Amino acid sequence: MNKSSSPKKSKLPLYLSLLLVAILVICYFAVPPVNDFFNEAWSVLTSDDEARVKKWVEDFGWFGPVVIVLAMVIQMFLLVIPTILLMIVSTLAYGPFWGSIINFTAVIIASSVGYAIGKYLGLSFIERLLGEKTTKKITTFIQEYGFWAVVITRINPFLSNDAISFVAGILKMNYWKFISATAVGITPLILLIAITGQNTDSLKTGLLYGSIASLLIFGGYIWWDKQRRSDK
Repeated sequence: MNKSSSPKKSKLPLYLSLLLVAILVICYFAVPPVNDFFNEAWSVLTSDDEARVKKWVEDFGWFGPVVIVLAMVIQMFLLVIPTILLMIVSTLAYGPFWGSIINFTAVIIASSVGYAIGKYLGLSFIERLLGEKTTKKITTFIQEYGFWAVVITRINPFLSNDAISFVAGILKMNYWKFISATAVGITPLILLIAITGQNTDSLKTGLLYGSIASLLIFGGYIWWDKQRRSDK
């Protein structure tokens, strides 16, 4: 069979995403309530005030979890809103159990969206978003360590979750491998937030030690992997 006749991958997800963005932009400029909502959301989510963000989310009632998920997707393009803040707010607003469920769902959805953006919009778009230097570093990281590169990025609260999703999409890493690594890596972080998230001091200490532990473990893995390769 002629290769040129093989079916092309559907770009429907890309078209739907662009349509959604276009609708939101039009509504922002044409519908005053939508404009007010986005302006308030921006003000609250960039305030770095956990109590204010918690109250804002609680005011949405049952719609609050949807807001958390949407905020986690949108924050990929708003670097001033860290993912970890939204995860903490979710835990504070909905408790350790339901907050953890919401956080896990939000991360899986946001990661999938980031993967799709990288896959369909390609290298040039992501380089404009992240910068060429950062994109190359993460590309090398994933090419070198694959599954575990994603795991360690998810488990460490101070590494870029969004960038790893974009670049995994660019590299066309197997989606199920990518999302499995995301689930494996994010679960310990979510549990850590659930356990320590009700107290700010214990949360900061837990995140710090968790970050250090994950880096030490991964550093040990890198050392072992290099030793294993040099012995071949």
